[in-house]
Amino acid sequence: MKKFILISFIFYVLTSGLFIGLYAQNPIIRNQFTADPTARVFNGKVYLFPSHDIPAPERFPRKDWFCMEDYHVFSSSNLTEWTDHGVIVSQYNVNWVDTNSFSMWAPDCVERNGKYYFYFPANVNAKYGKGFGIGVAVADKPEGPYVPQPEPIKGVRGIDPCVLIDEDGQAYLYYSLNRIFVAKLKENMLELDSEPVVIANLPAKGLIEGPFVFERNGIYYLTYPHVENKTERLEYAIADSPMGPFKVAGVIMDESPTGCWTNHHSIVEYNGQWYLFYHHNDYSPKFDKNRSARIDSLFFNADGTIRKVVPTLRGVGLTSARDRIEIDRYSQISDKGVSLAFIDTLNTFKGWKIRLGMQNAWVKYNSVDFGNKKLKSVNVRVFSLSGSVLQIKVDSADGLLLGEVKIPSGVEWTTVRSRIKNSPKGVHHLVVILKGDNPVEVDWVQFGD
Repeated sequence: MKKFILISFIFYVLTSGLFIGLYAQNPIIRNQFTADPTARVFNGKVYLFPSHDIPAPERFPRKDWFCMEDYHVFSSSNLTEWTDHGVIVSQYNVNWVDTNSFSMWAPDCVERNGKYYFYFPANVNAKYGKGFGIGVAVADKPEGPYVPQPEPIKGVRGIDPCVLIDEDGQAYLYYSLNRIFVAKLKENMLELDSEPVVIANLPAKGLIEGPFVFERNGIYYLTYPHVENKTERLEYAIADSPMGPFKVAGVIMDESPTGCWTNHHSIVEYNGQWYLFYHHNDYSPKFDKNRSARIDSLFFNADGTIRKVVPTLRGVGLTSARDRIEIDRYSQISDKGVSLAFIDTLNTFKGWKIRLGMQNAWVKYNSVDFGNKKLKSVNVRVFSLSGSVLQIKVDSADGLLLGEVKIPSGVEWTTVRSRIKNSPKGVHHLVVILKGDNPVEVDWVQFGD
């Protein structure tokens, strides 16, 4: 019954275009899998176009492989709260797609002359031969509705489309099939205007896929996942023109330390800051074909090279002190006495808990906005068999003490409300410290009046 209720709720959320508060933590979409995240800025908002990993149905023969049947689009004006606009394209409403393939992999979307062009790969049906084609769906708004074109783009066989519209108006289609290809697009954005060519001078050893291309200060950046050793890391090459020649310039993100085989990404500037969108198997640590989108800040050096991005749990943006602050998405923890685990291993979308297991163990969560109005209380969702005390501080383990929360002993999770003595204003880091030796598990912290 619990499983049925959960599935019903998720279906309702995914099909209703509801706002989902996610509070600026990685992963950013927390009720479904979202891989290969392409972010684009339209009309002052960030729109996220990921692929959608799902559990393999019975008729899908490869239970150990990627399984994707549709695409959602999400939007945000602050990178912390995301609205799910629901399914925009499904394998079941595209004429040329093999509906037994579940192969709707990494997409892209661009705007031209008031129209939005959504590019997506999928295995073609018998009418169009074999292998992957790349199709286009068109809409009047970034959230859709999208109308798929009746046929895939002629002359293209591959995956992972990315489209760049240069300053002179010429559009380019990049895609991959063991190597990375580029071709010009016609003004209608639906047809090739040149033969595809392989981009030269990229690493010859190991799989290369997932191109994402952008321009900054006259430099064209070709970014891509590459298996140099065992799993994909994110690399980039630079050029003076959209078609190259490109020169390999460096690594954006190293291989996953937990062994997630793929990484796929996009890079976007929003409100003066650059961001890297990428994915990781946070909610599926034992099966890396179920991935989730993340965001971290990205920076450039003075010479235009990209500084390496170190993935975080905290993510980007501010979290309001009045929201549930899930401190398991921490910025920093003490050297000893802290561990992380799922709240429910059978339903990982319930998230994580942090365990403070020894005196003075602490966890820090950066960038909490306490606002300008005085806060008077704090709620903490906790579990402790023997009972204990938590100290709530700001900025550091030696920082201002806001108050102490006495945790009762018990065998179930409980929410404890406590008055606070001090109420800071503005943005601070939140620190939760265990006072005493009795272990405490914490789900979230929330301040109020």
